[in-house]
Amino acid sequence: MFLRTRLARTLLRVTRWKLVGSVPQRGILVGAPHTSNWDFIAMLAIAWSSGVQPQVLVKESFFRGPLGPVLRALGGIPLDRANPGDAIRAMLAGADDSFLLCIAAEGTRSKGEFWKPGFLRIAQQTGLPVSMGFVDGPTRTMGMGSTFVPSGDVVADMDVVRAFYADKRGFRPENRTEPRLREESQG
Repeated sequence: MFLRTRLARTLLRVTRWKLVGSVPQRGILVGAPHTSNWDFIAMLAIAWSSGVQPQVLVKESFFRGPLGPVLRALGGIPLDRANPGDAIRAMLAGADDSFLLCIAAEGTRSKGEFWKPGFLRIAQQTGLPVSMGFVDGPTRTMGMGSTFVPSGDVVADMDVVRAFYADKRGFRPENRTEPRLREESQG
């Protein structure tokens, strides 16, 4: 892990990105805004710079071919979007005290209408806290924000998320999806 930590810190220094906050050892890490393929590398740099190896849910199709072993080595876990619960249950069964799951809650790098609720559901079902990681291209800042334990009140929990991400734009600000869940309007 020492080599990964040094690599991440060197990469951030060379690219002149500012790193803020500290990465928790356990929980659900929301990576947002998810506007580019570089977000995966950014979240690894954030975690590795703190000496943490996160696990990352990645669309199953990315694991086909030569990219599969590389993604697995980087902590990638194939996610079958038709049966996401299977991958998550298997992953949590083998989790230890340093379990950190990174999720791109927007679910796509393109501008969308809603975030995916999986990060809140997993946190509520497991009792794991939610930590908010971010990339902000305009300020060349990335890192970690606050951590919270979901209350079960989706609107109140998402208000916390919205307040944190209000000024975060991602690598490609035009692709940013406002933090809101379809479930919020279904009261």
